[in-house]
Amino acid sequence: MQLIKKTLPFQPELIACDFDGVLTDNRVYIDENGIESVVCNRSDGMAIDFLRRTIPFFILSTEPNNVVVKRAEKLQIECLNGLSDKREALLRLCKSRDINLKRVVYIGNDINDLEAMNICGYSVAPSDAHLRVLTEVDHVLGKRGGDGVIREFCEVFLGM
Repeated sequence: MQLIKKTLPFQPELIACDFDGVLTDNRVYIDENGIESVVCNRSDGMAIDFLRRTIPFFILSTEPNNVVVKRAEKLQIECLNGLSDKREALLRLCKSRDINLKRVVYIGNDINDLEAMNICGYSVAPSDAHLRVLTEVDHVLGKRGGDGVIREFCEVFLGM
């Protein structure tokens, strides 16, 4: 597949993304002890390493499981998890860091991302996002959640 290079309408001051369904394939594995685990794509890790050196990158997740925090620590990025309202969390985050919301890119996949996506300057979704998300975002990537969504975003928009 040939990637078509795109240009963002602004230089991002922040990129925020959901965890489940963006950095994962939205599935959870549960062992006999009730311990949850997920699968993440290492190509996203390389892209996030590229991003964190150029543009602040945040994970915003409703998932309270510590797996979100552990993945963020491994990638050396910040995350807010266990959120009940991603829009409000994003508003507070941007205000505390003096970031213009119209210069934020949000990458999400489900209806609980829409309110946060709608206040940002640009919204992106993986190809297997919820239908309502697919119809409302600015750009739909070719990759499915967990298949290198952040890597594709960086290649398409940031010339990685």
